[in-house]
Amino acid sequence: MGMALFSGGGGGRETMRLGLQVLVGRWFMVFASLLILSVSGATYMFSLFSNDIKTSLGYDQTTLNLLSFFKDLGGNVGVLSGLINEVTPPWVVLIIGAVMNFFGYFMIWLAVTYRIPKPQLWQMCLYICIGANSQSFANTGALVTCVKNFPESRGVVLGLLKGFVGLSGAIITQIYRAFYGDDSKALILLIAWLPAAVSFVFLRTVRILKVVRQANEPKVFYDLLYISLGLAGFLMAIIITQNKLTFSRVEYSASAAVVIILLFLPLAVVIREEFNIWRSKKRTLDAAQVNVITETPPVIDQAPPAVSAEQLLPPTAAPETAEKSVSCFKTMFKPPDRGEDYTILQALFSIDMLILFIATTCGVGGTLTAIDNLGQIGSSLGYTTHSTTTFVSLVSIWNYLGRVASGFASEIFLTRYKVPRPLMLTFVLLFSCVGHLLIAFAVPNSLYFASMILGFCFGAQWPLMFAIISEIFGLKYYSTLYNLGAVASPVGSYILNVRVAGHLYDKEALKQLEASGVRRVSGEDLTCTGAACYKLSFIIITVATLFGSIISFILVLRTKRFYQGDIYKKFREEANKSEVNMTSAGETESKNQPTQTAS
Repeated sequence: MGMALFSGGGGGRETMRLGLQVLVGRWFMVFASLLILSVSGATYMFSLFSNDIKTSLGYDQTTLNLLSFFKDLGGNVGVLSGLINEVTPPWVVLIIGAVMNFFGYFMIWLAVTYRIPKPQLWQMCLYICIGANSQSFANTGALVTCVKNFPESRGVVLGLLKGFVGLSGAIITQIYRAFYGDDSKALILLIAWLPAAVSFVFLRTVRILKVVRQANEPKVFYDLLYISLGLAGFLMAIIITQNKLTFSRVEYSASAAVVIILLFLPLAVVIREEFNIWRSKKRTLDAAQVNVITETPPVIDQAPPAVSAEQLLPPTAAPETAEKSVSCFKTMFKPPDRGEDYTILQALFSIDMLILFIATTCGVGGTLTAIDNLGQIGSSLGYTTHSTTTFVSLVSIWNYLGRVASGFASEIFLTRYKVPRPLMLTFVLLFSCVGHLLIAFAVPNSLYFASMILGFCFGAQWPLMFAIISEIFGLKYYSTLYNLGAVASPVGSYILNVRVAGHLYDKEALKQLEASGVRRVSGEDLTCTGAACYKLSFIIITVATLFGSIISFILVLRTKRFYQGDIYKKFREEANKSEVNMTSAGETESKNQPTQTAS
């Protein structure tokens, strides 16, 4: 059936047209976004190279956690990228992010390999902040664009794309082992050049497209989900195998090759969908040409239509002008109804945004503290370096599972059963308390389970938060509001990671040092061993997360009536109008085609 479309003398031209449709189609744009985000999660791999920074530069844990805070600050404060995206096309945001990524991590690699003099602490904080901030540019350029192109599937889109960000840690780890073996310092170099290279390849692919409704749109996203689940399953299996056996460089290269093949497998789905769209358009056009009347219709002189006096008057744009002239400062405390387009200031001063911000600060701040300190937690509890690498990979995979599960499941529960998304966020925060308690009480071998639970909960919070922001505050200024919501992560990280976990770790380490009768030499790293290093910290984090879940439940009560309505009605109506206009344009074009007489 498909080959018949390419038969005849015009087969070459048809193939070229199909290829062009694939490259400019919106599904290829989704594929490009998947690849960009699949290598953009370097901030989640900090625990893999944090020990190199600590030993090479002689930092204590508080200093290292301060560096981690600036990493989180850069990774999540993307207001600048959002504002740039409001006034420029996405490729500008992506190219800025690529340059920042390479510069930041390349300078860190130069520092830890002693290729430059030891930088000052503020310089290292600046380097990692710049490198990590590139992640917000990748998210804004790729993810926000996809949400705007698929507004009715935003939960699914957020879950899928954020899922690939979660998987990126495990993906990059496999590629790094194939390229560099066990040289963890070289991992920093890989993080510097790989994401930048991928972004440069797809600069012009990611762009805003006209929203078009497609009947099988959910099915396509589910096909992409199944492929990503296969990738996650393979990564889980290979990580467990690598933890049990010793792999050679060739075996690492083979596993990395399989990962890359699975990463490019969504391209088959893209080609299939674009081929179906192309074939449907071709059939419609052929049918329109067949129905063209072969006779030349008689020419009838018609008088021009009568023009009324009202039509001669210029259009009145006074109400719109008056509306535009109202200052945004005067309306910032007069927000529209939930679901309408808020201005940036209206959303910023909204009680709903404040509640969501506090809940996310407690939830994401706690799970991020655990993820950033996995290397030191594992060392303090006597786990090997190889096991610590396994924890990071487990976090990456379960981070992915949390993102896709919360994105897809929340969309199903919302559309079918009208379950508010904030309620699912509340449940995720409560579940994360289990992982925090496993770390606090150092149950034997519990770090494996804690890594999975906290990775899942950390990942699940992001699609829920970003979907809630888009649903309550609208999509008009989503690029900026998306990044304003992400500011909660570094705030929580600073409070719970730097001020709580880092401070209490160093306090316990100094106590152990004094008990052994050794005085610490300035410039040497500070190491703590035993369950006491993080016990009090994670008890405090558990209490903070419980508080966050209570705050989140308040948002459930406030938005319950809103989520019981049809929140996607506006987008369906806009898409239907677009389809009607496109159909009318197609009929007009077919009528204007030169008539063909039958032989």
